[in-house]
Amino acid sequence: MDNDPTHTSKVVAKWLKDNKVKVVEWPSQSSDLNPIENLWAERKKHVRARRPTNLTQLHQLCQEEWAKIQYSKYYSDVSHP
Repeated sequence: MDNDPTHTSKVVAKWLKDNKVKVVEWPSQSSDLNPIENLWAERKKHVRARRPTNLTQLHQLCQEEWAKIQYSKYYSDVSHP
């Protein structure tokens, strides 16, 4: 549960409490906890900066920007077992 009221079901919250399920509390709407959100935001910024003028160019720029991703930058944001 991410503490966003729109994602909280009272029935589920009650069941979790009744069954003594430990729930990790997360700050609501925190993109920092979701590395893919950070990756998409950065790609979007880079593509917009290049100002594509048609769909073909947009597609090409998206592919180029995707190829530039430094996975190690995002890989470290994700915990691994």
